[in-house]
Amino acid sequence: MSRFWSKRARGLEPYVPGEQPRERRFIKLNTNENPYPPSPRALAAIREAAGEDLRLYPDPLCTVLREAVAETYRVKPEQVFAGNGSDEVLAFAFAAFFPSAGEGEAGAARPVLFPDITYSFYPVYAGLWDIPFRTVPLTGDFSVNAEDYLYPAGGVIFPNPNAPTGRALALRDILSVAGYQGKAGRVVIVDEAYGAFGGESAVPHIGEFPNLLTVHTLSKAASLAGLRVGFAIGREELIRGLSRIRDSFNSYTLDRLALAGAAAAVSDGAHYDEINRKVIATRERVSGRLRELGFEVIPSAANFIFIRHPRLSGAEVFAALRERGILVRRFDTPRIRDYLRVSMGTDKDMDEFLEFMEAVSKKAPKGNAEGAGDEGYCGRGI
Repeated sequence: MSRFWSKRARGLEPYVPGEQPRERRFIKLNTNENPYPPSPRALAAIREAAGEDLRLYPDPLCTVLREAVAETYRVKPEQVFAGNGSDEVLAFAFAAFFPSAGEGEAGAARPVLFPDITYSFYPVYAGLWDIPFRTVPLTGDFSVNAEDYLYPAGGVIFPNPNAPTGRALALRDILSVAGYQGKAGRVVIVDEAYGAFGGESAVPHIGEFPNLLTVHTLSKAASLAGLRVGFAIGREELIRGLSRIRDSFNSYTLDRLALAGAAAAVSDGAHYDEINRKVIATRERVSGRLRELGFEVIPSAANFIFIRHPRLSGAEVFAALRERGILVRRFDTPRIRDYLRVSMGTDKDMDEFLEFMEAVSKKAPKGNAEGAGDEGYCGRGI
């Protein structure tokens, strides 16, 4: 803490991103990046944009990108908002649509609802904007139960597929939540960061539900995590709300290189359909082999899987993988501390991962298969 910090800064619990090591080479399966290269068209567009025009400010309306998104998703450009990664778009959405604790409007004190196991940036945004929230427990198999969100609230947000579990929620359930919350004038945000790898998009239904906003990123499906581009799709009034927040913060959130590369990427569906089919095939192959080795694998519709060994602690397996040079993600929180989130790499990367996991499973102690707990087998070595 510093005496120079504001009360807001002192009270925040910032998001901690996945490790990005620099001291040695790792197989990186910890941040859900796409293992395959971006569209050649996107790279060519970035190179072409790297010219003398960089002396000029970029288009604050992100017109070329919004038009590309609109054409691809069959919506109007006025129904698209673009930002510096989906994280920024989500931060703006929290500020634009979810009431803070200090607002005087009726029902403002009602909390925003999101799952207890989900993207860990959501409570950070709520803290940043002083928004009350309540986490809704996932079911025993880590599913979202839509009926749990049919209650008066300040709004609803969840990823579909969910992270870090990978489970997808049926579109009919999403629409039931949107319909219920819409009657009370509350926004439902569906974070579709992993939508290209499974699940049904809610985008075709924004016309029916004026309170429905979908948020997307080019970091996963489009292999552009290093470019930082995201966008939202919703009715015009929601897009105007996001724009009001952006223009009270920074009107130029995307630079010329990002706009050019992102627009070209969004328009190159054939390239990404091909590489993402590979990711899905790898996910299914790896999931099947891990189950054969005795691991529990949560059914996934994302570009990652959520796994645990019934007789080994998550901390132990995580540490052993890291020592081997393989990074995965572990969340030291109740219910999931023995699970690991494993992003899909190339088939070569995943073969090395599976080879090591086979060795891990052979060294697992025999006995009760009802969850090791972090204290159960730590220190034995695997």
